[in-house]
Amino acid sequence: MTNTVPEAPAEEAPPPDTPETKTVSKGSALWREIKGLLWVLLAVLAFHSFVAKPFYIPSESMMPGLWTGDRLVVSKYPYGWSYVSPTIPNPFAIFRSAILRTGEPWGITLPFREGRVFGHLPQRGDIVIVTPPGKNEDYIKRVIGLPGDTLRMVHGQLYINGQAVKRQALPARMIPVDPNLPCGSPLDDKLRPYRTTGSNGQMYCRVPIVRETLPGGRTYDTIDLGPSQEDNFGPQVIPSGHVWLMGDNRDDSEDSRFWGTVGKELITGKPLWIYASVETPLSGGEKIRWNRVFTKVK
Repeated sequence: MTNTVPEAPAEEAPPPDTPETKTVSKGSALWREIKGLLWVLLAVLAFHSFVAKPFYIPSESMMPGLWTGDRLVVSKYPYGWSYVSPTIPNPFAIFRSAILRTGEPWGITLPFREGRVFGHLPQRGDIVIVTPPGKNEDYIKRVIGLPGDTLRMVHGQLYINGQAVKRQALPARMIPVDPNLPCGSPLDDKLRPYRTTGSNGQMYCRVPIVRETLPGGRTYDTIDLGPSQEDNFGPQVIPSGHVWLMGDNRDDSEDSRFWGTVGKELITGKPLWIYASVETPLSGGEKIRWNRVFTKVK
């Protein structure tokens, strides 16, 4: 007698994909891609808001140290965080700026909230990124006055608490002219008389330099083009929780001489170094100024 082993039941073949199954699978894959992109976007915005972000120098107001076209790494935490710290893109403003060329800021500023988280004031002489009162875009300026200081300027001479800030005239500096640093513009021709041709045939901006030394010993170079309307102000007492900011290009800078004192809540970060510098505007075809790459912001 022979034993017969019963045959295993044949496995049922999976049902063929129907159009509905394929549609659901494609939809799920697309949603996974969208969720992945959203997580990446949130991570980038969080990094920009609380750790570091790039900043592009848009004007000549911080010459001679910083040039139009310099791209900086800005640390977001040296002074703590405030309501202006988060990076919140405005898609409508981005569309209008990119398509309609409106030139408006791309971000959304939250409603004012007093104070900072883990915050402290910058030191005198620090360069900071700030969102000025009534503005919706970042500026870069130097801290000149701290809370309790009395500031005034007479014919270009800066006084802090009654003491004249030391000024030392240095030889004029030859800064190469390029499309991003034209040495003046059609709208502001203060620098245009300082254009000159060098011995190599290249055009330069030959700017007069005055080195200032602040109380405490911080030094930096400024551009002094001679008498101007901005050479006189004050006396100005800096209130608690505020600072006084000025550009190093003293005769061509929109700063506290126009805005007044700036609350600590409006400081968004501290620039650390230049990671790139371009000779052409943001429109493309950029040419790098290699000698400025990875230099420290002083």
